Amino acid sequence: MHGEDERALGADMPGPEAGWSRGDRALAAGKLMLVWVALLWLLELVDVLTGHALDGFGVTPRVPSELVDVVPSAFIHFGFAHLAANTVPLLVLGFLAALAGLRRFLLVCALIVVVDGLGVWLVSPAHTNTAGASGLIFGLFGFLLVTGFVEHRPLGVVAGVLVAAVWGGSILAGLAPTQSGVSWQGHLLGLVAGVAAAFVFRRHATAPALTR
Repeated sequence: MHGEDERALGADMPGPEAGWSRGDRALAAGKLMLVWVALLWLLELVDVLTGHALDGFGVTPRVPSELVDVVPSAFIHFGFAHLAANTVPLLVLGFLAALAGLRRFLLVCALIVVVDGLGVWLVSPAHTNTAGASGLIFGLFGFLLVTGFVEHRPLGVVAGVLVAAVWGGSILAGLAPTQSGVSWQGHLLGLVAGVAAAFVFRRHATAPALTR
């Protein structure tokens, strides 16, 4: 034994939310998602008032200049009905995903949005315009579905099962390539990106401390 030098192998570096209670995390997650959804509704209002000028921020496949719209496209919708259909699942799934930490949640969302947008740009049919939060929603579903299993966390597994029970049918329907006017490619790519995010941003359990 040489002094009291201790270290935990595999422990994550403490973040700014390390001292937050569960209530603090829930409040922060709720506020974030309410602001996020309010922003989407504000943008759609601006879109309507400007004669749908924001619809041009959707992604048109394989047009080089459209690459700059990969991220903005996730915040634009084609009408209030389109946005309304995405509002509740985005609120709920986003809230559940954000409970584990806002920093990781934002990283997960960034990965899903970028991968989904680039995938749409690469594989969607030519001369189409794809926008909306659906890809992110499918990504958050995939993330919540598997992250409990990936991290061996019982509560996460339960959350994934509940999410599958509530939204599994809608997710499967959204992946059907027969729906007119629906980007099943964007849905599928978002789902895959969300599952990948569960592995990329998985939290490691703290190993026993070493003392010397």
